Amino acid sequence: QVQLVESGGGLVQPGGSLRLSCAASGIVFSIYTMGWYRQAPGKQRELVAAVTGSGNIGYGGSVKGRFTISRDNTKNTVYVQMNSLEPEDTAVYYCNARLTIGNTYNYWGQGTQVTVSS
Repeated sequence: QVQLVESGGGLVQPGGSLRLSCAASGIVFSIYTMGWYRQAPGKQRELVAAVTGSGNIGYGGSVKGRFTISRDNTKNTVYVQMNSLEPEDTAVYYCNARLTIGNTYNYWGQGTQVTVSS
């Protein structure tokens, strides 16, 4: 059974920082592309950042230069360090694991709330 368990969300003031973690189980973690997505009320889910099994990284346009994604294959965990947070970053953040080898295997965590407010 595949599980992606996010942690680290919460309330933070504008300009503050948070680090989200996603611990994965039930998959061969090192070969999956791991990503973070977010969804704000009334908006579509959007890519925050993703890192492939080989370490290639991509970011959504609105977070470049402020967020940093990383992975630790020894702990089956992916992180996103979020700095200079803005109220517009308020959303539910979801962890994603994706692998395409013929078929596509795509898994989601339950989400963690991030609220940026003074």
